[in-house]
Amino acid sequence: MYVVLQTDRLILRRFTESDIDDLVALDADPQVMRFITGGRPTTRLRVETDFLPMYLAQYAAGERYGRWATVERSTGAFLGLFHFRPATGCPSDEPALGFRLRRSAWGKGYASEGSLALIDLGFTELGAERVVAQTMVVNAASRRVLEKIGMRQVRTFRMEWPFPIEGSEHGDDEYAITRAEWEQRNRS
Repeated sequence: MYVVLQTDRLILRRFTESDIDDLVALDADPQVMRFITGGRPTTRLRVETDFLPMYLAQYAAGERYGRWATVERSTGAFLGLFHFRPATGCPSDEPALGFRLRRSAWGKGYASEGSLALIDLGFTELGAERVVAQTMVVNAASRRVLEKIGMRQVRTFRMEWPFPIEGSEHGDDEYAITRAEWEQRNRS
């Protein structure tokens, strides 16, 4: 098992082929997928042929950024995933943070805990100068997480979604934290 990082309660590690059932179950939950696909489940075939191979290829290419399986340290239970990687066309020192957790993991602080650890990793080891995140304006839970971890809302914009998602007419928020802001937070 290739561990990217550990927190008090979480292990973020590389995905493996054996994670397929957990990943399919995560992406099949309409509530988990509400702000990603409008609640449409991702098919097992798509996870098997598109998503998991893409995650594994990033590891094979030696990329330090990527998508990470997230498990509870005390039980080994699969909780979901985090991603930490520059968006297509963005500078390598500006990774985007994201998370998707099982409903059973909601409201327990896991999103904040994993996000803070990835931001710290980005600024201490990966040369990040700015970390960004995006969420739909109507996704109040994700917005709370991003604000709780010290990110600030920098703009609202309209993303083009390939399918209708309830609330998309309100737009999407971009959040960010710079290295200077992170350093200031850590001095306090």
